[in-house]
Amino acid sequence: MFRPLALCIGLRYTRAKRRNHFISFISLISMLGIALGVAALITVLSVMNGFEQELRTRILGMASHASVSGVEAPLTHWQVAARIAREDPQVVGVAPYVRGEVMLTHGRKVSGALVRGILPALEPQVSTVGEHMRQGRLSDLEPGGYGIILGSELAWNLGVRVGDTVTVITPQATFSPAGVLPRLRRFRVRGIFEVGMYEYDRGVALVHLEDAARLFRLGDGVTGIRLKLDDLFQAPRVARELARRLGGDYRVEDWTRQHANFFRAVQTEKRVMFIILTLIVAVAAFNIVSTLVMVVTDKRADIAILKTLGATPGVILRIFMVQGTLIGALGVLLGIVGGVALALNVETIVPWIEHTFHVQFMPADVYYISDLPSKLNWPDVWRIGGVAFALSLLATLYPAWRASRTQPAEALRYE
Repeated sequence: MFRPLALCIGLRYTRAKRRNHFISFISLISMLGIALGVAALITVLSVMNGFEQELRTRILGMASHASVSGVEAPLTHWQVAARIAREDPQVVGVAPYVRGEVMLTHGRKVSGALVRGILPALEPQVSTVGEHMRQGRLSDLEPGGYGIILGSELAWNLGVRVGDTVTVITPQATFSPAGVLPRLRRFRVRGIFEVGMYEYDRGVALVHLEDAARLFRLGDGVTGIRLKLDDLFQAPRVARELARRLGGDYRVEDWTRQHANFFRAVQTEKRVMFIILTLIVAVAAFNIVSTLVMVVTDKRADIAILKTLGATPGVILRIFMVQGTLIGALGVLLGIVGGVALALNVETIVPWIEHTFHVQFMPADVYYISDLPSKLNWPDVWRIGGVAFALSLLATLYPAWRASRTQPAEALRYE
């Protein structure tokens, strides 16, 4: 803890108008550098947190928190697995699905797609696709009606609208007297969805579960069931428990395994960005070293007089630590205020810049997300502020120690 004498003199040196304006300028630059680094670090981490949350929401809005499928064959009694899954209090939604890869054609246009058979009444329990319908509704898919709902980018690529027909070609072949023929079926477009994630908008088509089962010759079976949990972070535990209860004839997976590499990459990027931007803060913080070295040189006579009056080296050291710490603390405070304000308004500022300068930072056909989300985590803010302040405090030690080693006789020799 600083003694009152060291604190008072240190604050007086900070407030006093220096004869050397260059020192004041360097102090201001050090303070602004720390503020800029802290603000940048808070903003970047908030944007990366926003990306992670948005990606997780969009991926799990179309995928599932957990899924149960057969090991080598379709599930023929999926209702039994669904009943067992519902017994877990964490499970809030269960829906069957059929999944298969196909080719879609319309006129001369061809595109690959992933067809997912769903039950329109149960699908809202496990996904949010029904909330992102641009045209039509999930209930427009009727058994035997052979209707299909396409992602917006897929529909645009095929050049189809609601009411048009597309031909679905499956990898399975039909043997006939004329030879081996591909299996195909004409579907009528009943709707178009847009979840805002290019991977799904470009490559997913929805049909009724019964139509998909007929298309892929599954009979009464399904590919599996999808589960939605009350807490998605409990998915690994729920999946392990469900696998134990169902036995070895079922394969149970959760979203942390299905997308593990993707989210691990996001976490790695966050750590790397934190380290890189912390180096920027460190450079600004260590400008305090040069500031205090010049201050110590400028105040050599004052230090000598204080020592002759009885000030100990510890008092002198704390005087200059107060000065450097105050510069760092003000920079950190300004950086936190600026970073928080910027992080909370990124979603407003970026669209304004794009509109004003006619630029697009994140094209939808290149990035998963075309806007710039932001999520401010206060623990990140306090961690960044603490690291920046610790670096500022560390930068004061050497100049303050040099000041405490000043010899009065040498300092006053030419005064």
